[in-house]
Amino acid sequence: MEFQKELDARGLNCPLPILKTKKALAEMQSGEVLRVVATDPGSVRDFQAFARQTGNQLLDQFAEDKDFIFYMKRK
Repeated sequence: MEFQKELDARGLNCPLPILKTKKALAEMQSGEVLRVVATDPGSVRDFQAFARQTGNQLLDQFAEDKDFIFYMKRK
């Protein structure tokens, strides 16, 4: 999937991956895609809730080895 910016949130625990994602999305234009790599298993439900609450779209999420990959589209 194409993305304009990548955020490495590996090794960070809740709520840091979401806080860093929020900050990164704020610096992006509407419609741009942010790729986030996290290692916190709780981030899966956190990103789903974040998308519902903010209106930013969670395009995809999957696990790859010990990493959780998220693609968020800025509203």
